[in-house]
Amino acid sequence: MLSGFRQFILRGNVVDLAVAVVIGAAFTAIVTAFVKDLLTPLIAAIGGQPDFSGLFFTVNNSKFLYGDFINALVSFVIVAAVVYFLVVVPMNTLAKRFSSPAEKPVTTRQCPECLSEIPLAARRCAHCTAMVEPVT
Repeated sequence: MLSGFRQFILRGNVVDLAVAVVIGAAFTAIVTAFVKDLLTPLIAAIGGQPDFSGLFFTVNNSKFLYGDFINALVSFVIVAAVVYFLVVVPMNTLAKRFSSPAEKPVTTRQCPECLSEIPLAARRCAHCTAMVEPVT
């Protein structure tokens, strides 16, 4: 029973997932600090209000705190932009740079008489009906 559990834990995708969660949590802390400590004061310097959590309206003695939603929305957009521009774009660029283009297998050739494309194994051209040597 324990050997099965050990195989499950040591399987590649479980370990990769655990590493991804830990790195994701650390990266989230970095981006959250970046938004809170650098970008929110910048927004406050431009817009005049660093924190929208105090914004609300009241209907029949019920408080609707739409300012918290605005804070969360601004943070989400900034975090998504940082992740996209600092993680996704560089990773796509690296993947494109290091991937070799897949070569298509050659399945056709030119007819020596009419220069049309014919299958490699053809003995006669379908366009001009000339006899051609099959490629082996």
